[in-house]
Amino acid sequence: MDRENNPSAGEDWLSTLSVLSDRSRVRLLCLLEQQELGVGELARVLAMPQSTVSRHLKMLFELGLLNKRTEGTASLYRMQEVEGDLHDLWQHTSSRLREEGEFKDDAIRLRQVVLERRSEKVSFFGRVGSDWHMIRRELFGTGFTEEALLGLLPGGWTVADLGCGTGDASERLAPVVHRVFAIDREPAMLDAARKRLEAFDNVEFVSAELDALPIEAGTLDAAILMLVLHHQQDPQAIVREVRRVLRPGGRLIIVDMMSHDRRDLVEAMGHVHLGFGRDEVQSLASGGGMELKRFRRLHAPLSGRGPDLFSAMLSNPADPD
Repeated sequence: MDRENNPSAGEDWLSTLSVLSDRSRVRLLCLLEQQELGVGELARVLAMPQSTVSRHLKMLFELGLLNKRTEGTASLYRMQEVEGDLHDLWQHTSSRLREEGEFKDDAIRLRQVVLERRSEKVSFFGRVGSDWHMIRRELFGTGFTEEALLGLLPGGWTVADLGCGTGDASERLAPVVHRVFAIDREPAMLDAARKRLEAFDNVEFVSAELDALPIEAGTLDAAILMLVLHHQQDPQAIVREVRRVLRPGGRLIIVDMMSHDRRDLVEAMGHVHLGFGRDEVQSLASGGGMELKRFRRLHAPLSGRGPDLFSAMLSNPADPD
């Protein structure tokens, strides 16, 4: 950029700095540097309204940072190759941000969008598979798979839904196990769960703190902590208490957020922890006298606006201490 011979070069440079100072526009450019995308695809990856995405694209296009082409009725965008000072500025900016949680989540969702796009192209030439998926969804809905697979659980089990909230997990467990403890410390949550689960006579509602469960040692075959641990001051104490009430060989399933940097959730929803990584869950298991058997990052839905989730399975050793 020759600022000496171009009187407007200074203003252009300031405009560029202004555009790249916006986090959303940097997220857009990171995606468009990797892949040509339409407005709708970008909106899905970034979990933003299309109108917001279009506004950001207009600014980036006018600044000369994007290429644009038309395919049918769709406009497709790709980041323009940049040189000189602008290239250095972009490389410095993107390298600083790419490893942050929000940008990693974008990359995961981008792969999903691209895979779905490829799937759509395949289905164009092999419509039977696509049509069957649609017909099955129209006839039977989308929730029956999970419900059917829960039937693999042993019917004689006693399971605790710890921090049960309004009873989402308990509702799925009650039809397939012998007994469910729905446990929460908040009366409003338990009231909502009672109303939701009034059709089941094998659910016991318990008001308690999760680190002091009113359950005899060795009672449970399994326990679930579903999006609960990130609210707790002392997750380690809860894991130790769960081990106490599990039978030898019993299982604890933890579903929670991967480590992230979304501090807005701490302020808005009272989160205590910014998620957990595998090493942290391993530490919780070891500190609680349990074994981490499985840790898996869950499939990130394009409609989700929160951090990615994980599922971990901890086992109470078969031989008690």
